[in-house]
Amino acid sequence: MDLAGAAVLGGPPHPLNWFAGWALVLAAFVSGAILGAGFHREDFLGGYSSFRRRMLRLGHIALAALGMMNVLFGLSPWPAAGAVSTAASICFIAGALLMPAVCFLSAWRQALRRLFFLPVLSLIAAAVLTLIGGFS
Repeated sequence: MDLAGAAVLGGPPHPLNWFAGWALVLAAFVSGAILGAGFHREDFLGGYSSFRRRMLRLGHIALAALGMMNVLFGLSPWPAAGAVSTAASICFIAGALLMPAVCFLSAWRQALRRLFFLPVLSLIAAAVLTLIGGFS
């Protein structure tokens, strides 16, 4: 079934966010399984409090939390279809992809932590647009 057909059959009001959200939750499960394979070792990735390990944990949790946020937006009837809804949808998906990506990249190269403004601005815009669309 295509995304347009989902809405006709009573599917989620924002199907792209619904699908993206569940894909992100799946990615959280897979990344958790991969990372979990080494978490039993005290010295894994420099130890529990190392920057690298904290960034990988944050990226893994961001996948799950922002995936759920996208599912929630995907099921929400507000904002109704239109320019504000489309912009909010794009910002939620962009933020949900950028946040774990920046976390994982920061774990790889600490200087890349300066990119955190990208997912943060995207997610703030998504929330503001959703609120504006809810009042329209």
